[in-house]
Formats: sequence, C-alpha cells, structure tokens
Amino acid sequence: VLLADALNTHMEALLHGDLRWLVSDGVRHATTVVVGAIDSAEEEAALRQLNEWVVQQGLPRGVLSFEQADPATGAQVAVLDLAWPSGLQEGLSEPVAVLLNEEASTIALASQGGYRCFTDAALFQRYVTQEVLGSSLERPEELAS
Repeated sequence: VLLADALNTHMEALLHGDLRWLVSDGVRHATTVVVGAIDSAEEEAALRQLNEWVVQQGLPRGVLSFEQADPATGAQVAVLDLAWPSGLQEGLSEPVAVLLNEEASTIALASQGGYRCFTDAALFQRYVTQEVLGSSLERPEELAS
C-alpha cells in the first residue's frame, strides 16, 4: 500500500495534476483493506470438521473463507472463516459466522454486516443445538475426530 501510494504521488507529479489517467472516474479512491482469513492448516481442519458436524445435524454446509462485501460499494471488506450468509435455516435465522483466532476488527465488520459471530467452536455448537435445533441438551456432541 505504501509503495502504491508513493508511485501514485510520483505519477501525479509527472502528469502535472491531470489525474484522469490514474483513476477511472476522476476521483481518487481510498485503498480498501480486507481483514480476516484462515491462518493455518490446523484452523482450516477445525473449521472443516465443524462444518461437517453442522451437516450431520441436518443443516446446510457453511461457506469457508466467505468474502464479505460492503453492501453500498460491493467492495470486499473481510474474509469470514466459516459463514452461513442466509442463516443456518435459510430465511428463518440470522446470518452466522464462526471466526477463529480473528482480530477484533474482523469480528466488528462481521457484526456490522448483520452476522451473529462465534469465536469458539463449542459455543457455536451449543447455539446450533439449543437455539437452532431446539434441543435441551446441556452439551452438544463433541466434534468427530
């Protein structure tokens, strides 16, 4: 980003203020920073395992590395580890995201986008078992090994 900004500044000087060659609509846009991502093979394996558990409960498979976009601009703002953008029960429940080992900024963006966020697989399983499936079990099944 710093290199691109330096290059743009240099190009502006060479173009003597005629910026139409640098931007498509004559307006210089700010660079969007995309936050979030699956950081390791272990994290990806845990998310895949959690996704399989959800399918075993009779619910739809979530989307790994879901690209969340800004509704106003369509620009990507975050990558959610595992998401159900239409809810675990399409049309009946809110969008849900599991965000393991993510920064607060990623969780905030997902929340602002209308997602109910979980940063712990066991808490997510409890939510699925008790609130989505309506079970009164104290503890959901453990993830399959």
